[in-house]
Amino acid sequence: MFTGIIEGLGTVTQTQPRGDLVLLTVAFPAALTDIMVGDSISVNGACLTVRAVRQGAFEADCSSETLQRTNLRSLKPADEVNLERALQISNRLGGHLVTGHVDGLGYVSDIARGSGSLTMTVRVPQEIASFLVEKGSVAVEGVSLTVSRLTGTEFQVVVIPYTAENTTLRRKRVGDQVNIEVDIIGKYVKRFLKQGSGGLDKILLGE
Repeated sequence: MFTGIIEGLGTVTQTQPRGDLVLLTVAFPAALTDIMVGDSISVNGACLTVRAVRQGAFEADCSSETLQRTNLRSLKPADEVNLERALQISNRLGGHLVTGHVDGLGYVSDIARGSGSLTMTVRVPQEIASFLVEKGSVAVEGVSLTVSRLTGTEFQVVVIPYTAENTTLRRKRVGDQVNIEVDIIGKYVKRFLKQGSGGLDKILLGE
């Protein structure tokens, strides 16, 4: 579980295909030196498991599911990535609950740059748009953001200067793919509603 508050920027040093997997090697900043083998770490919003740590970099396998649903398949050496270690129970929840299970890809359709801030418009598939609400939470490239406007299958977010400076969002351009994770609470609500009143009754009765 993550919060969508990026802890630092990593740099891809190697991508190595291994059958239906890709071994990703990422150099991480000094502030994240306590990364250990077996840890969960969010890379551009996708939860990966650290399989090795050596000389200021970690290795993680990207599964076929991850490669299909995310833009990690497009990473190449020297690319920057957003990094967040898994949430500790004692930490403040500064963003929102993020699982690191990317729902799909969106496409940047517009960017308006202000005095350090960004207003970004993202187009997503209908199945993702159906979970979005104005003033609700969404993770874009692993960054916790608030939907400021929703029109059809496009949503808008405002990226404050601090977030723009400290994440990869500052480098995004129109047409770029971005990883999207919707609020998990909305997914559960939709699932129960699909089951009809019987599903809702079970929730209310604690079954």
